Amino acid sequence: MQKIIYYVASSLDGYIAGKDDDVSQFILQGEGVDKYQSDLANFETVIMGRKTYEFGYQFGLQPGQPAYPHMHHHIFSNSLAIDSLSEQVQIEKLSVSRVEEIRENATTDIYLCGGGQFAGWLLENGLIDQLKLKLNPVVLGSGTKLFGSSTANENWELIDRESFSDGLQILTYDKKK
Repeated sequence: MQKIIYYVASSLDGYIAGKDDDVSQFILQGEGVDKYQSDLANFETVIMGRKTYEFGYQFGLQPGQPAYPHMHHHIFSNSLAIDSLSEQVQIEKLSVSRVEEIRENATTDIYLCGGGQFAGWLLENGLIDQLKLKLNPVVLGSGTKLFGSSTANENWELIDRESFSDGLQILTYDKKK
């Protein structure tokens, strides 16, 4: 069975975006970002929540279109409605069984894009297998937390660390069994 991998930028204090969804303090180019972009080519399936999908609109994403052209998208939301969807985009109701079905049918590991509330819900339901944190050398102080309002308690094991000259690190953790 394929893994669900939460691959996300984070501040030192655990925020994936600052106040008003600001990501401008994160490192947006360089070796670590190039590595992340290269890694995305290995995924054929992406899952995300409504807020993460809609976040893409400010960067030119058109409603109903895929954020990542080479991936099949599953947008989990009980409220999102888009009239015209690309064949690569499906809107899904929040359901553990649906996430498990997607995982069982995936041909590659699954990219969990964005996070916050949806990532917290997945964590609480034991559905995240690996964390890949693009740890940025910045403290944001407020914003969107890595796992939203989740209070789940989970132990992780560091399995890989890559450091880049601009201070960015990519830390890879597997869920402890």
